[in-house]
Amino acid sequence: MAIDEANPAEKPSPARMYDYFLHGDNNFAVDRAAGDAVIGQVGELLTKDVVWENRNFLGRVVQHLAAEHGIRQYIDIGAGLPSQENTHQVARRSVPDARVVYVDNDPVVATQGATLLSDEEKRITSLLTADLRDPASILEHPGLTGLIDFDEPVALLCVAVFHFITDDDDPDGILRAFRDRMVPGSYLALSHLNADEAPDEERAKMEAIYRNATSPMVFRSFGEIEKLFTGFELESPGLVPTGLWHRSGDTNRRMYGALGRRN
Repeated sequence: MAIDEANPAEKPSPARMYDYFLHGDNNFAVDRAAGDAVIGQVGELLTKDVVWENRNFLGRVVQHLAAEHGIRQYIDIGAGLPSQENTHQVARRSVPDARVVYVDNDPVVATQGATLLSDEEKRITSLLTADLRDPASILEHPGLTGLIDFDEPVALLCVAVFHFITDDDDPDGILRAFRDRMVPGSYLALSHLNADEAPDEERAKMEAIYRNATSPMVFRSFGEIEKLFTGFELESPGLVPTGLWHRSGDTNRRMYGALGRRN
């Protein structure tokens, strides 16, 4: 179901641009124009290919957490608009009663996502409109507290979201707020654009385009990304290009990801 073009957005949204790169129809003209501008500046390899590799990374992570670790609870931050192979669909292949909370700061995500869930899915699935920069707005939201039991292990999924969080937003503090609520045996999955692998000109072009979006784009070094996993022990293969996490073959090296366990 496409969103209503009669109510156009003024600024492009990273969530809707992400949907456009995934060939979805939950986006506005302003998002498609911004997406085309990114593609025109850096090409499809560094836009659509990166997005698809990242989406597949999310699927492999969730499958691993559900099938290998039996994780029953998932908080998917910056979830974006519904696409194929969503977190609840992947997790429930191995854990039929897995509880999933989707969070995004774009209200279209909750509105559109709700129309795609069955009544049975809504019983153990929630979609929240909240901002990661205010972790309390997520952790104290009834839509989360009604589903997630922090006395049990939970998987926090921050896939392709923290490169929209500036240093002034205190990314370490944001993650600490969640980590302090997570019991041992919980997990953090996170992917992030890697500054070390992006040429300066390419970074400048990307940052310029997203400067006019609802969230800016921030590249971070390998070390800065690894620091975001403070308090978590990285599982093998560690912090690697998302296309190489539990997979072999050719890949681009712009987006790095890892899975960490709370000890």
